[in-house]
Amino acid sequence: MVEKLLSGYIKEIIDEYPEVGKVLEEYAIGCVTCNVGTCLLKDIIEIHNPSEDDEQIIMAKIANIVYPEREIEIPKIRRKMKPAGYSFSPPMKILVGEHMFIKRLITLIPTLCEELAKNPKNGKALARKSVEFIRSYADKFHHAKEEEILFRYFDENLDILKVMHEEHEIGRGYVRCIVDSLEKDDYKAVTEHFKRYGELLTEHIKKEDEILYPWLDRNLTTRQVGEIFRKFQEVKEQFGDSPKIHEDFVCSIELSSRQGQNGGI
Repeated sequence: MVEKLLSGYIKEIIDEYPEVGKVLEEYAIGCVTCNVGTCLLKDIIEIHNPSEDDEQIIMAKIANIVYPEREIEIPKIRRKMKPAGYSFSPPMKILVGEHMFIKRLITLIPTLCEELAKNPKNGKALARKSVEFIRSYADKFHHAKEEEILFRYFDENLDILKVMHEEHEIGRGYVRCIVDSLEKDDYKAVTEHFKRYGELLTEHIKKEDEILYPWLDRNLTTRQVGEIFRKFQEVKEQFGDSPKIHEDFVCSIELSSRQGQNGGI
């Protein structure tokens, strides 16, 4: 009975028992809003990695919803754990470091949009350079390492990886809309699509840093970590000075923004 529950597809469980979704949301497990939903319940616990106490509470609440008339003994779900004091493996640290620059650009989006409204010529130039950063740094340099290297060490039919791929594509769609709107000098649309991109990537990065990367790390062997790190270094060599140039662009916009807060960028 319990094994059947643990091996059930989470979306099917939530569809039949909506209260289960509310329990998961209490613990910041966003299965209700996930648009894929083929994870098993036991996979959800393993991926999101709540504390052992929270795991027992979550499972007890779910069991009570699904089997209200029965007293169910909930076994602990076996999970791969990292030792105390764990920090990200070297390849994950690389990706998290790149996230920092992407988040810093996202933080500048309101400033860029204000500049576009006040000084269209300068704002348009900054918007184009920001698009170049997104396409060259965030997508070709960063996302490509995830899609073409890291994710391929896992079953890409996993829900969490499907979601990551899908969000990458949604982000690329927003960027295409930004470019199209810039060509039409439709600055209102440019602003709207920039904001949507920023909102998407903010949540996307949070999921990767807090859920996906720790779970991937727990399931990679030492040999695989070494292989991925080597492949990441090869990508870095292929891109040469380009990533540093894009990182410097973000730094320069931050500096200009601080210096000209009362008079534009």
